[in-house]
Amino acid sequence: MAQIKKKKITPRQKMINLMYVVLMAMLALNVSSDVLKGFTIVSEGIELATQNAIQTNEGIYQNFADQLKANPTKVKQWYDKAQYVKQMSDSLYNLAEELKIAIVKKSDGKDGDVHNIRNQEDLEAASNVMLAPNKGRGKELFNAINNYRDRITQMVTDKGQRKIIESNLNTEVPAKGKLEGKNWQEYMFESMPTSAAVTLLTKLQNDVRHAEGEVLHGLVSNIDVKDIRVNEVNAYVVPNAQTIVQGGRFSAQIFMAAVDTTNRPTIFVGGREIKSDHGIYETICNSTGDFTLTGWIETLNGSGEKVRRDFSQKYTVIPPSATVSADIMNVLYAGYDNPMSVSVPGIPSSRLRVSMSGGSFTQKGDGKFIARPTNVGGEAVVTVAAETEGRVQEMGKFTFRVRKLPDPTAYIPVGDDHVMGGKISKQNLMAMTNLGAAIDDGLLNIPFSVKGFEMVFYDNMGNAVPEIAQSSEFTLRQKNMIRQLNRGKRFYISKIRAVGPDGIERTLNGAMEVIVN
Repeated sequence: MAQIKKKKITPRQKMINLMYVVLMAMLALNVSSDVLKGFTIVSEGIELATQNAIQTNEGIYQNFADQLKANPTKVKQWYDKAQYVKQMSDSLYNLAEELKIAIVKKSDGKDGDVHNIRNQEDLEAASNVMLAPNKGRGKELFNAINNYRDRITQMVTDKGQRKIIESNLNTEVPAKGKLEGKNWQEYMFESMPTSAAVTLLTKLQNDVRHAEGEVLHGLVSNIDVKDIRVNEVNAYVVPNAQTIVQGGRFSAQIFMAAVDTTNRPTIFVGGREIKSDHGIYETICNSTGDFTLTGWIETLNGSGEKVRRDFSQKYTVIPPSATVSADIMNVLYAGYDNPMSVSVPGIPSSRLRVSMSGGSFTQKGDGKFIARPTNVGGEAVVTVAAETEGRVQEMGKFTFRVRKLPDPTAYIPVGDDHVMGGKISKQNLMAMTNLGAAIDDGLLNIPFSVKGFEMVFYDNMGNAVPEIAQSSEFTLRQKNMIRQLNRGKRFYISKIRAVGPDGIERTLNGAMEVIVN
């Protein structure tokens, strides 16, 4: 097997990292916009390092392709893993590039150029793109980084490199940010100058290509197409899982690194040789607790001498259990698609069998379900079972209270904003077309359909003049009444009837006061 040299951080890369840290510190001191231009220098340096990493990685991908043609049987599994690494790395890299472009265009206009930022000191663009209510993409990037880090580090065997990658892709909020009550995306992008935000995303792209390269070097080292001798042999145990449900089967593949298929080793477990062409060891787990699989592997080296390597693998057997959680809160709403998460330790979601009494329970993704109960005031019982070793075993039952959807809040659409009364310019009042209603309390985000409402005006004598609409749209007479109002005058919107996704019509309490500004 070819010995692959570990990549070292070049002096240029060290310099770029140091410049990045210094400029971030300067930003924290609120220095002038001229200094912020230094981010362009750092960004260009990082981009150059990233392009070098991309070229190196592309060379490895080409090496995989060439060796796949030479020996498909031996190389295909490593080639497929390399393609998997490329796919998930490109996904996060391209997302970062998309966000860079969006931020620059928000700052400089539709002709904005990431490589020639004009309004480098703009403090609004990054916040708008990443943190805007309902459409901000900061949470999307946060989830993408976490998902990528968790998957890519599982493929890194070197502990030192794993720590570096985890540090580079860390999304923990520093103590200062926690004291300010900020989440990761707010800490990173709130009031962040455009040039700094672009540099942050450029650094993320560099971290992605660095992590990608580390995994590729590890994968390519597994290929032994040219039959190069190795100078180190170790024993390994790869279990199907380290946590087993009681009654399930523990399965582990035991092998010696660099052993060729023409010279399979002899495997001993508990002092007894196991008979398996592919080194598979299995045992039924009837008792719960912590266990350790121990033994040794024997093979012959190039000189015909016997080589022995001991192995040890811990695993845990647990009783059947499951977790069912409502993604919104510990209640379900009747007539509404409640998002749910279901998981069983050690069991993939494809092997779960989930049902619910008093309504429907539909799978929508990996471990994600939609619960739609029907009976308000009752209970919905979710039953979770799992298919293990060819049989279906119940893992638990979970009871949720069923409530009616709460009443929504009425609002007047003004541009992209939902205005819930108060001072509104006459121009905006004359431009409004309809009344809206929705539940938007940070947990739920549910639109309602307005079926009618009443507007009350007051004449010069103080008499109330009601005007009724039989839909969500403002009537012509209502608009004419508004047109006659002077600045500082007010009117009221009440008796609002709205219908939600549960099909229940309700009349909202209270009245919305609107003051002509």
